Amino acid sequence: MKKDIHPKNYRKVIFHDNSSGERFLIGSTVETSATDKWTDGKEYSLKQVDVTSASHPFYTGQEKVMDTAGRVDRFKQRASKVRDRKSKS
Repeated sequence: MKKDIHPKNYRKVIFHDNSSGERFLIGSTVETSATDKWTDGKEYSLKQVDVTSASHPFYTGQEKVMDTAGRVDRFKQRASKVRDRKSKS
């Protein structure tokens, strides 16, 4: 591998999937504020994420709704209002 091609802040980072609990140790430049220990006993930067290949329906083959921002609930509310208006007509 060529020397000095990676950015200065390139290092190993633990990515923790909040949905499935899986953890991955990957080289990255992502900004983090937390650290945690990996299985080798060393401490690495920790980045918490909502979706990874361990929890995404495309990779798991399981359909599930992952809504962390309340978008599904807002959509269902709007859809029910439209249905109510149509049923009154």
